[in-house]
Amino acid sequence: MINWGVIGAGGIAYRRTIPEGITKSKNSKLVAITDINLDFARKISCEYEVKLYNNEEDLINDKAIDAVYIATPVFLHHRQCILAAKKGKHIFCEKIMALNEKQCNEMIDVCKSHNVKLAIAYMMRFNSIHKKIREMVKNGVLGKIVLGRAQLSCWYPPIEDAWRQKKDLGGGGSLADMGSHCMDLLEFIFDSKIKEVSCFTGNFVHDYQTEDTSIVTCKFEKEAFGIIDSCFNIPDYSSKNMLEIYGSKGSILCRGTIGQDSNGLVEVFIEKKEAAYNAGQKRLNPDKTTNLEVKPINIYQAEIEYFADCIEKNIEPEISGELGLHHIKIIEACYKSAKEQKIIKIN
Repeated sequence: MINWGVIGAGGIAYRRTIPEGITKSKNSKLVAITDINLDFARKISCEYEVKLYNNEEDLINDKAIDAVYIATPVFLHHRQCILAAKKGKHIFCEKIMALNEKQCNEMIDVCKSHNVKLAIAYMMRFNSIHKKIREMVKNGVLGKIVLGRAQLSCWYPPIEDAWRQKKDLGGGGSLADMGSHCMDLLEFIFDSKIKEVSCFTGNFVHDYQTEDTSIVTCKFEKEAFGIIDSCFNIPDYSSKNMLEIYGSKGSILCRGTIGQDSNGLVEVFIEKKEAAYNAGQKRLNPDKTTNLEVKPINIYQAEIEYFADCIEKNIEPEISGELGLHHIKIIEACYKSAKEQKIIKIN
């Protein structure tokens, strides 16, 4: 059983990771929290009957805690990770990992030198639908994969002191915050790394410092292309958050699997035999359409149980600090591409 402390108990921690992940996990126990909003933190500590600390240093010094979940604004991740690692705490850190490559490398190094695990919270990998699609791609059900599209958008208007709307606090806007999930998901499904990107960013609706609109086209190591679009300016109900995978033998179209939920709607289109050229390009054939039925699992519970299992079995997590660093490199390359208006290769 892994004892957890939460640094930054509001936001995603309060909405999802604490109630659905840590407290429901079979191999985890919530023992302490801290948050900059102490009144709100006091409410959470009473709700879950756990210790309340006034700051992260006191929480990290608690010898009963085995692992910390860092769910604070991005600019705090680096400092809090280093503090926790030096006290021997395993670290589960929200994405994006840090503000830049230098911070990521320092986080990785300190965790290695103090023999603690470091993982990044890419929970969409744990969606049972996405895992099934990855399996189908690996087994060649769709033939040669040629294109993937991942979309994650929401309505995020100007809010006073919102850290995601300030570059030096959140590392970027819609691209860094939501596009990073899409990058990871396509790489996971394709089992292939992004090696080149071309990107556009803009502020089409909101006038805050970070972008409210981004689109990335990318090339994967396994010769497939990808499209990632993320916006902070589309109303939530209109943000369908599509995942589309296309191959030489078929396609998979998902709605609602990308995001904070653990399910979604999925259609699979598979060609049963080699298709001849059809000048009429007939699109409708209900015999080739099926719904993908997969038993849903809670993605927050799954990611917490996975990391706790890695700690108990001394296994390096796949959602590692190195993976977080890789995605920071992609994000930095995207912003460079948008600024310089050219294709950027990922080192």
